[in-house]
Amino acid sequence: FCPICTLPIPMPIKNHSGFYICCMKRICCGCKVAAVKRDMFDCPFCRTPIIKDADVATALAMVQKRVDAEDPEAMAFLGTHYLFGSLGVQKDVKRSMELWTEAAELGSMDAHYELGCLFDNGKEVPQDETKAVRHWEKAAMLGHVLSRFNLGWLEHDNGDYGRAVGHYLISAKMGDKKSLDAIKDMFAGGYVTTVQYAEALRGYQVAEEEMRSPERDEYWKALSEWEGESAK
Repeated sequence: FCPICTLPIPMPIKNHSGFYICCMKRICCGCKVAAVKRDMFDCPFCRTPIIKDADVATALAMVQKRVDAEDPEAMAFLGTHYLFGSLGVQKDVKRSMELWTEAAELGSMDAHYELGCLFDNGKEVPQDETKAVRHWEKAAMLGHVLSRFNLGWLEHDNGDYGRAVGHYLISAKMGDKKSLDAIKDMFAGGYVTTVQYAEALRGYQVAEEEMRSPERDEYWKALSEWEGESAK
């Protein structure tokens, strides 16, 4: 949810919002448009001046300050950078897991999701599907859409189509197109009933409508016009 307009942010979230490290808030594109229209070019939420991309040291210091204050979202954010060795820190998987674990204990659904992905892919740590599922389940219960989809995908892959549909239905009703497409494919394969498919489609459409706003529509219209001009 956007903390300003309080509307759910469409999926994929990164395409429809911006993340501000000053306050660790993800602001929807509509609220960013509204702020610019009022000649406000700082963070739309806390009004902190935007840090230039090249100023990595300042950005890291800002994030570390929030980590020191035990901000779970800052911990989750910094944990990701330790995993990849970015934002001025060296790659350190152990430190990444420490930050994610602490953030998860403090209620960060993103940290649970990342830990689930880490244990699922088995590239940086030994693969452990049980731990992956446990973290995704906790994230899903907190409302994390991708975690819910991943649980459906795992059940689907394991041949438990009933449980898979249950997960997909929930995430489709949260506006996840991948979940709706998965149900559509399962319907074509005979694993989903007409009633279930109709329920998923109706739920997805309702979620999609609830995530619209005049400001968000204005953003996408302006972006489309700009892309059209750039293509000429």
